[in-house]
Amino acid sequence: MDDRLTDIEEVVAGMETADPGSERSGGRRVFVRTFGCQMNVYDSERMTEALSAQGYAATDTIENADLVILNTCHIREKAAEKVYSDLGRIRVLKEERAAAGSDTVVAVVGCVAQAEGAEIARRAPVVDLVVGPQSYHRLPELIVRSRAEGRALVETEFPEEEKFAHLPKRAPTRAVTAFLTVQEGCDKFCTFCVVPYTRGMEYSRSVADIEREARALVEAGVRELTLLGQNVNGYHGEGPNGRPHSLADLVRHLARMDGLERLRYTTSHPRDMSDDLIAAHADEPKLMPYLHLPFQAGSDRILAAMNRKHTAREYVDLVNRIKAARPDLALSTDVIVGFPGETDAEFEETLAVFSEVGFAAAYSFKYSPRPGTPAEKLSDQVPEEVKTERLARLETLVKRQQLDFSASCVGRTMPVLFERIGRRPGQLIGRSPFLQSVHAEAASELLGRIVPVEISSFGPNSLAGVIRPE
Repeated sequence: MDDRLTDIEEVVAGMETADPGSERSGGRRVFVRTFGCQMNVYDSERMTEALSAQGYAATDTIENADLVILNTCHIREKAAEKVYSDLGRIRVLKEERAAAGSDTVVAVVGCVAQAEGAEIARRAPVVDLVVGPQSYHRLPELIVRSRAEGRALVETEFPEEEKFAHLPKRAPTRAVTAFLTVQEGCDKFCTFCVVPYTRGMEYSRSVADIEREARALVEAGVRELTLLGQNVNGYHGEGPNGRPHSLADLVRHLARMDGLERLRYTTSHPRDMSDDLIAAHADEPKLMPYLHLPFQAGSDRILAAMNRKHTAREYVDLVNRIKAARPDLALSTDVIVGFPGETDAEFEETLAVFSEVGFAAAYSFKYSPRPGTPAEKLSDQVPEEVKTERLARLETLVKRQQLDFSASCVGRTMPVLFERIGRRPGQLIGRSPFLQSVHAEAASELLGRIVPVEISSFGPNSLAGVIRPE
């Protein structure tokens, strides 16, 4: 599985899922700090919604929180150490609140919680709850139990019940874009990846369940949905006819929904990029021409050691097939440099794939061992200084390709979905079909609408444009 990280390492999730007045009226408050991937952002939203039914209102001020949740990610290096560092600061805050007569419940949730389990409670007595990503729907009852029993609780078993069935309906949102988890877990067992051990085996929600959640979001004003999964194009949920639906079937089903204007999905595995999904990119206009498709390394020997089950040439050939179906498609990818045993020549093969394909964006990382994964036990680890040098070379190429793609957009008029107000007066910020940030001078009435924008310039991280008549 390739769990693509958001472009910010942590997101404070002060979601507007509860009555905004509940915090002011003295109700209980929850602060959620989210690390890592888009699915964690989704999970934090759903946790906050579940807790709002128990009287918790979201707050973005940790000092005011009666419940502090760290929703953790195990993908990046030293993930556990970062959690323990945060917990040290939270311990001081909890003691200060206790001295003032206020109780604070501290929960560590997500993939680090799943991987570390009871070790978290042992090393950090400040923690009241350790909850894996498949059990966060039980947070309200676990909070009650922890308080009643006066001890830390660890809930990291993979439950038999399906968590989505126990989560509340989606709360109203002011956002025009939203994440929607359709699939979890991974059966691929890439040797560098912890996901099969922290998220479990692949599970796909039913089309009916997904449609209910999607409809509630669209009725609340959402215009673009990103379908999430650790291996999202391996989706095989039950369809309305009782038979398994592919991701392409799901996309076509959701595309019929009135009010839903755009669809995206992430993250995909090359082995599951099926013919019907490629065809959907060609003939479903609501499916955006942007695809995140990790390849991880350009050397066939390294790919085999990673257990990726594809070769570099198979990846490039697949990209060519997808681009033949959708010529304007923009691609992003994930790459690991310095996997154990990677030689200079094999790293050059990774650069060659970049040069041949041409990516609009890429997320590159130095290999770092993950506890419990097969690659952790490999003896031929690449020296840190070599990994650092390779990463710098790769990121130089990535940046050049990203800027080249942005430059190619100048002079084009493209539909932009305006999402939020910009920093300057009269400025709105939205997203292009290729997931680029676009800002333009526009009236606030255009928020939530898709408007033609002629791109006039570009910067390192965004485009600028002028609204054109429709």
